Amino acid sequence: MSHKEKTHHRRKHPGEAPPPANDRPLPADSPTFAEGTPSPDPKKFRIKHKSDDAAYKILDSEKQSPRPFPIIGKTAEPVLQLADAFGQEGAQIVSGIQKAGQIVFHAVGDTGNTKGPRDQSLVADKMVSDFNDQSDAAIPMFFFHLGDVVYSFGETVYYYDQFYDPYRDYPAPIFAIAGNHDGMVAPQTSTPSLQAFLNNFCGAGEPIHRTPEAGGLPRTAQIQPGVYYTLDAPFVRILSLYSNCLEDPGVISDEDGQFPYLGQTQVDFLKAALERAKSEKFAGALLVAVHHPPYVAESGGQYAGRHGASLRMLADIDDACEAAGLWPHAILSGHAHNYQRFTRTKGGRQTPFVVAGNGGHACVPLTAKGEPTLRTPAVQATLSDGHDTVVFENYDDQDFGYLRIMVNAAQLRIEYHPASDGANSKTPDDFVTVDLASRQIAHYRVPQ
Repeated sequence: MSHKEKTHHRRKHPGEAPPPANDRPLPADSPTFAEGTPSPDPKKFRIKHKSDDAAYKILDSEKQSPRPFPIIGKTAEPVLQLADAFGQEGAQIVSGIQKAGQIVFHAVGDTGNTKGPRDQSLVADKMVSDFNDQSDAAIPMFFFHLGDVVYSFGETVYYYDQFYDPYRDYPAPIFAIAGNHDGMVAPQTSTPSLQAFLNNFCGAGEPIHRTPEAGGLPRTAQIQPGVYYTLDAPFVRILSLYSNCLEDPGVISDEDGQFPYLGQTQVDFLKAALERAKSEKFAGALLVAVHHPPYVAESGGQYAGRHGASLRMLADIDDACEAAGLWPHAILSGHAHNYQRFTRTKGGRQTPFVVAGNGGHACVPLTAKGEPTLRTPAVQATLSDGHDTVVFENYDDQDFGYLRIMVNAAQLRIEYHPASDGANSKTPDDFVTVDLASRQIAHYRVPQ
């Protein structure tokens, strides 16, 4: 049975949100992903999202700090094997990927919408249309979520409307890193940071089950080992980091003694993951996924949009790479609610830094009314560490969309597809290809 066929259950009344079918975790026989029969997109949320204005006024008046996150014991590098996410069919599915000679998957972040389901549904529907490809080798194997699954404070009550229902037709596993909104805690509440994210994505070691948040939908909870981990798949490893709950900047370690409770756990994890890849002579693509982008576009001497670059966090990543003597082929992020692509040239490597934070929550223009527009390509001088060159290559600050990523034995290709192109359009609006051996941007070679 292929992962496209591992779908059970359907609604008695397609298009209508079912009432919650469980008030406690329900055991399942195997990992399950989509409904058996596609149903129309909902017109409205099951639970109307309350205004967060009062909560943000309180947060804006207080100095926020990063929050502790669960440390994974017994291993420096927690690993999730792709095969395990498919259950008993996992070995067969992974063997099929290897035989096909490439893996394809989706990525985007900032998907949860507080206003209604329309924008997120447009992106989800276009992603699902990629499963109709004539070539089995082109079928996506999973969706890697780049954070901010549920707004504004990762509330359990909104998981059905903002996560389970939009992806009810997505017939593959969904992995995730936590974004700042997944880790934020609403003021004057006692909800632990990351609680709902951990319950729905970090079920390693638990029996396969559906969470109450899934309502009547069949998708089972994911089995990630924690909020930082390696997703190990044929041709690709995704080194996944949690950049904590601040709006800005992203933080993965104790910065100069400011946050001693954060320690160096994630930097040590990154070193261990890179050292293992080096010792094993892993020949596939190494990707780092982190919600806060190291780079965002400059405009008029200021960072464009509402979010800034996280250069101190990038220095932590660089330190781990230097220590291991190995560098990623690309870095994927969300957080900024648009699409941006950069090329960093350093040490003979050309590394794409891709921001895909336009999965359904909001689109934020990179320039305000009356400001000069941004032209690409453009060198971003203030983003340089003095030993590299950073070029802003392309952007889309008007549309919702997602990444379609392909990796084979020789190349990594990252495509950007806006939802506005429609389900029948399969030509990306932007793309970049990296030669795995040389770590140079190259022309894409279609596999024969």
